[in-house]
Amino acid sequence: MDTKLAVTLIYLDICCFNRPFDDQSQLLVRLQTEAKLDIQQSVREGKIALVWSAVLDLENTANADIERSKVINGWKPLAVIDMEVTPQIESLAEEFASIGAKPMDALHVASAITAGATFLLTTDKQLLKKMVVEPRICVIDPVDFIKTQQDTSHEN
Repeated sequence: MDTKLAVTLIYLDICCFNRPFDDQSQLLVRLQTEAKLDIQQSVREGKIALVWSAVLDLENTANADIERSKVINGWKPLAVIDMEVTPQIESLAEEFASIGAKPMDALHVASAITAGATFLLTTDKQLLKKMVVEPRICVIDPVDFIKTQQDTSHEN
């Protein structure tokens, strides 16, 4: 009998990775930052598994703030899966773009789904609204993700 516990596989989009660098004067931004930092600690501890993608590489490389880009890129080696953009991902992304997702957001969602992630974490309100009914993945804010993890741990 395998006694290993299943580890949740998550994907953070670039908005989520950038949240700690945003203006922290708004309460929601601070809460999302704290949640994101807590999630990253869980990744470091192996409690949560991280997915990375070529889409994250592309967006992060375009970041004008070199130090910020380096910090974000430091998470790549901790990822258990690193997705390249394949024709399958491009086709799936077109599906999401057709319902109004921005092209890069659509590629993030498609990469996360193809990797088998259960959750895609984002702070992008538009993406959260567009993907609210997507059955293949739960697109969620980092604060709400923490709540789901706490709810799950209380059930066990």
